[in-house]
Amino acid sequence: MNAHRLHSRWLALALLLASLMLLLLGAGVGSTGWESVWNLRADPLAWQIVRDIRLPRTLGAWLAGALLGLAGAVAQGVFRNPLADPYLLGSASGASLGVALSMAALGASPFALQGLLRLGITGAAFAGAAGAVLLTLVLAKGAHDTLRLLLAGVVVGVVLGAASSMVLLLTPEILQSMQSFMLGSTAFIGWDACALMAAVLAAVLLAAWALGRVLDGLALGEATAQSLGLPLAPLRLLLILLLALATGTAVAQCGLIAFVGLAAPHLVRSLVRAMHRWLLLLSAGMGAVLLLGADLLARWLVAPQELPVGVLTAVLGGSYLLWLMHRRPLQESA
Repeated sequence: MNAHRLHSRWLALALLLASLMLLLLGAGVGSTGWESVWNLRADPLAWQIVRDIRLPRTLGAWLAGALLGLAGAVAQGVFRNPLADPYLLGSASGASLGVALSMAALGASPFALQGLLRLGITGAAFAGAAGAVLLTLVLAKGAHDTLRLLLAGVVVGVVLGAASSMVLLLTPEILQSMQSFMLGSTAFIGWDACALMAAVLAAVLLAAWALGRVLDGLALGEATAQSLGLPLAPLRLLLILLLALATGTAVAQCGLIAFVGLAAPHLVRSLVRAMHRWLLLLSAGMGAVLLLGADLLARWLVAPQELPVGVLTAVLGGSYLLWLMHRRPLQESA
């Protein structure tokens, strides 16, 4: 046990150092290259670019990745399924529907709006994600039956996805703008969004850390967890609400980012054996490093143009999971 804890601490230190390095690189990666960094003191415009665009975008990518990594670890723990991801309960389809409806009403791109309109799009995405999870819970009649919950999540995802397609069919002028949300983007994250994500991350991480013993019990089976005297239904419901809060916050700020929440816990498990408290913390750090690294690649590969970061995470995350499946069964990596 002490060896596992030591390995977890070393991994946490490595993730912290990688995060610091990537955060520093984020200040210099952009359409104008490192010139903005070298000319910070002499050029007010260069300072504004770094301060108001690159730094909040870089920190925002790190925070969104941490939220998705944490949500993925919670989802896999609650459902005892290594294929569970943050979007399992229909939150992605709900967020897409919320954005599609708000864009149809406002007639503008989700990442081009300012002020109240921008907040309205962001709020619609969060409300859609949260509403989808609540609908899943209603259809599943609570959180006591994991299989019923999973099936309800699939149904809700399909139905809300079809509703989003219907909105796009009726208002085809928003199709191009909607692609920005569907493919994911960190380009328009500001300091206010960073503050919001940081507050949610801190709250969800503290709450999930406190419930780590519940996830450890669930990993041993529901009968074992009940024998420990744990009230599984309300605690599982609380974990699902934390999952929805973390996922909805990240999706509302940067759109649908694929595979980060699924791959981050797998990467952690492939490196260390840890109880869920450490697994949650390390998955958040791993998700942060993954998304920030992908965001830097998205900015750099075809500069001064950018790749959609969600496409890049899908390619990288999918390649890793295919390699993992080829190397060993997913059950062994859980």
